[in-house]
Amino acid sequence: MGLAGRCLVPCRQILISSCLLEVKGQTIDDIPGTVLEDAAQLVKANSIEGNKMNDIDVVYTMWSNLKKTQGMEVGQVGFHKEKEVRKMRVAKRLNTVVNRLNKTKREEHPNFMAERENRDRSERDDKKKLLREQKENEKAEEKRRQEEAEMRSYNSLFSPNNMTTNTENTGYDSDDFM
Repeated sequence: MGLAGRCLVPCRQILISSCLLEVKGQTIDDIPGTVLEDAAQLVKANSIEGNKMNDIDVVYTMWSNLKKTQGMEVGQVGFHKEKEVRKMRVAKRLNTVVNRLNKTKREEHPNFMAERENRDRSERDDKKKLLREQKENEKAEEKRRQEEAEMRSYNSLFSPNNMTTNTENTGYDSDDFM
């Protein structure tokens, strides 16, 4: 689960935009207050208009509660359940907190296409491996069935090596009873 924080500042009934911040791997109640305060400071610092204002509200909610529809503008989000939205007031920007967090900032520029190709390749390899194992199991099962069928069959009893005819036995005439 992720936590999403969004700086929404009421300004004549218009909400001021800012960044969207996500904290992964926790529920909303498990996040310590210091982490929420740091997140709120980052959200305030990354908002052009909100950074200049004092006493702004930063709202946060679970990621699953964010609502995005096709009719919304880029960057605009809504909420499925307003009761799950929580607010935190940020009186003013604390440069010490923002500077401390910016020092640990890490930007990643992943190659999504390569990652997708690698994931797809590994999925294909896994499917091929499963199919190979399934075919091997089917072959082993078929071989076992054939061996069982041969054991129940009388074909091995009627092999030409085990059979004899009257003409081959010279001197023994089975038709002569007396």
